[in-house]
Amino acid sequence: MEEVDGEPPLTVVPGADPSARQLCFAWGPAEVLVCETLFGRRGGEDGGQSSSCVFVVRKDQDIYIQTLRKLFNESHGIFVGLQRSEEELAGKSRKAQLVQVSKNYRSVIRACMEDMHQAAISTRDPALQSQYSTQVSILSAIELIWNLCEILFVEAAAAGPLLLRLLDWVRLHVCDVDNMVREVLSSENPSKHELFWNVVDVFVLQGRMDEARHLLSKEASANPTSVNMYRILDDLMKKMPMPSLGNTQTLTEMELKWQHWHEECQRYLQDGTFASNSHMESICKILLGDEDAILEKKELMTTWYHFLVTRLLYSRPTVKPMELRFYAQSSMDLFLGGESSPEPLDTILMAAFEFEMHQVIKECSIALSNWWFVAHLTDLLDHCKLLQSHNLYFGSNMREFLLLEYASGLFSHHSLWQLGVDYFDHCPEYGRVYLELHIERIPLNTEQKALKVLRICEQRQMHEQVRSICKIMAMKALRNNRLGSALSWSIRAKDAAFATLISDRFLKDYCERGCFSDLDLIDNLGPSMLLSDRLTFLGKYREFHRLYGEKRFSEAARLLLMLMTAHIAPCSFWMTLLTDALPLLEQKEVIFSAEQTYELMRCLEDLTARKSDKQKLQGDDVETTKVEMLRLALARNLARVIVKEGTLEGS
Repeated sequence: MEEVDGEPPLTVVPGADPSARQLCFAWGPAEVLVCETLFGRRGGEDGGQSSSCVFVVRKDQDIYIQTLRKLFNESHGIFVGLQRSEEELAGKSRKAQLVQVSKNYRSVIRACMEDMHQAAISTRDPALQSQYSTQVSILSAIELIWNLCEILFVEAAAAGPLLLRLLDWVRLHVCDVDNMVREVLSSENPSKHELFWNVVDVFVLQGRMDEARHLLSKEASANPTSVNMYRILDDLMKKMPMPSLGNTQTLTEMELKWQHWHEECQRYLQDGTFASNSHMESICKILLGDEDAILEKKELMTTWYHFLVTRLLYSRPTVKPMELRFYAQSSMDLFLGGESSPEPLDTILMAAFEFEMHQVIKECSIALSNWWFVAHLTDLLDHCKLLQSHNLYFGSNMREFLLLEYASGLFSHHSLWQLGVDYFDHCPEYGRVYLELHIERIPLNTEQKALKVLRICEQRQMHEQVRSICKIMAMKALRNNRLGSALSWSIRAKDAAFATLISDRFLKDYCERGCFSDLDLIDNLGPSMLLSDRLTFLGKYREFHRLYGEKRFSEAARLLLMLMTAHIAPCSFWMTLLTDALPLLEQKEVIFSAEQTYELMRCLEDLTARKSDKQKLQGDDVETTKVEMLRLALARNLARVIVKEGTLEGS
């Protein structure tokens, strides 16, 4: 898979005209931004003053189709279940488990296809109807390929059961004749219907012998002259040997029975038993595996792989898996006959019949418009131990590379990104690196979404991403003046600088409004207040107000003094703290001791001394009044304390 596959297909961006203006672009994780520049191409002239456009080109457009959400969501559950399944299961138990997982994937594809079909029928928009019909065709092809890979690679059917599985595969996926069958069977006289023999031929071509015999019995009843021929043909069809799913017969026994039956068919044909009825004679030739006779029914089979299975049924029923490649190639050549070239689907199926699973994955990656199919199929094959030896030349193995591509596409969707997390989790080599890069690009539109992303990061110990998300949300909250939310996010981010900034905003608001907002948060900071000195001050200052409100004046006074003397409080807030001391100084009962009063006086003098001469008392009557009131209150309190303490000493 390392060779260059040629030039990539041209992508036309509607509305962009590279011949008129030069285009510039920027690559993103899952899309490309293309924009027009002001540089014109024609004659080197300027592109003019008309407005430029920006185009978003997505590489995985399918994830935006609403009806495919079911496919992505339900297959995610199957994928996660497979990763967590018991690896210890061995032999038949493990194979049965993997086959069941494969069938679960196919049931999701089929359910999604049916939903899409119903949507195509119900919509009145021609464009939507065309889109849905296209998706139905793609999903049908995907299920066809997956089913074949399940038979050949996952189940690894052996000679004998292999043919039975291929017959079921054809019957399930070649459904073009079903309407014709219903039309004939619902008519009053099926044997006289113009499509009667076509339906019989279809049943024979698909190995549905019981249904073919049932229809032929109607012909015998309506045409007594053909009773003898009918009985012989019915007997041949009834006795046709078929491989068994169990171990009831060996391949040698099956081949001997089939050889005897084949010789009997040959004898009746050579004797001219069916010469008078061309339809029955044609059926007998088909039973003998006559390629020309089978190819005459080309229109009823519609596909070369239907022809392949019919050819094997009547000429090589015990075909071995490794022989399929020869029969497949010759069947496609005979069926197409040089009239048309193989489609991409034909190339993929041929690669499967040749057991070139890497080629199957490669061709599907090129042909399909998204990574869902190749990512999940490769993962399943990897669990079957079929891709262990195949590593890519640029580091990661094929399974991980495809899962990373698929998950990256999911991360470009506003809600499906959550599924992508689990895919990255199960990529051991590069999954975490991809997750770290992509999760930082998720737009955090709401706090609920941010908490969801944060929980994912915390569960995986992605500390850098946790801090980044918290900082982003804190900044958004701060811009919207939601200080409580901003403080909560900054604490969660353990960002001391930002917590200090928000604490200053809280204190500024308090100075302007005289009260705190978000009291519940500040009251319950707990050990978080130790994140920064300013946050510690905010928490302790709020505690001072709470003590004051509860009339625990002595405790409040000690806390207030500690905030100033320990230099936790910012200098710009000292005047506010001293002003808060005024009511305590004016209480009837003496609150501050002489020593505490001296400390408050020192703090007041330090505050006034710090002011420059230019600032000092320059047109600030309020500040001057506060200082004078504080000095007076402190002097009165000191006098009261001295008297009180002297009285206590004298007694």
